[in-house]
Amino acid sequence: MSKPREKLSRLFLFFVILQFSQTVSSARKEIGFPDRRICRNTVQGRYLLSDDNGYVCDALSLDPLSHCCPERGHQFSCQGCNLLSQCCNSYEFCVSCCLHPAQIQKENVLKVKVAKPATAGTYASVFDFCAGRCRHNSESVVHENAYISNFHHCFSLPSNSSGTGGMLVEARLHGINVIIGRQGESCDVACKSNGQSCVLNKLLVLNQCDIIQKYMSCKGTCMPSIGADQPAEVADDAPKHLNPGACLYTQTESLLSCDGSHRHTRRLCPCA
Repeated sequence: MSKPREKLSRLFLFFVILQFSQTVSSARKEIGFPDRRICRNTVQGRYLLSDDNGYVCDALSLDPLSHCCPERGHQFSCQGCNLLSQCCNSYEFCVSCCLHPAQIQKENVLKVKVAKPATAGTYASVFDFCAGRCRHNSESVVHENAYISNFHHCFSLPSNSSGTGGMLVEARLHGINVIIGRQGESCDVACKSNGQSCVLNKLLVLNQCDIIQKYMSCKGTCMPSIGADQPAEVADDAPKHLNPGACLYTQTESLLSCDGSHRHTRRLCPCA
């Protein structure tokens, strides 16, 4: 065979092989052979992991190639989480719950700074926000050495993030009439005097210094306390050891109660 013919034959064979490979590749995609997805996951826990699909699993069941958890059980699980405070007692379930589209809005999350300095960057993805925010942050502690509650893995937006925190609080208090009871009066009595009832699960929303200070003077002081009468403000005529004029919030959420009262405080009450 002459060299020109041989070259033409090889060129023709090359195009046939190329066309065949493209057809096979196209057929593979059409019949459902997508590229393997590689997951990102948390590595903080000793036993559990949460991947960016919103699944939680133990380290032994993690796929060694994709680094994804098996897609079984509940996706975006909020096990051990308080959806009102957006805090959980487990880091991994905090991340999983945070990833739920109903809990966090992507456009708000991507505006949040990773740290307080003005030069700090923002989170690159919702997973980065959830994985970072659910770790112990300054808003989970009091006096820098004690947790506010056992639910100290929180994914709520920072209170200073472009006013978003205030908007979230306002949304949670929609339809609620926030009133200040008389000294020594319980929220049950205070709300009843306005023809309404105390809404117990909204006490948790009010149990924050920035919220209490919005409705009460607090004389510049807001401190943790223990009692069924919080959130509240100590009366000016109270004994000195009770910190007259100070505002109080409870560190023990289980103590929040509509019927609690103290003769030296005025309660902040959610009524509807």
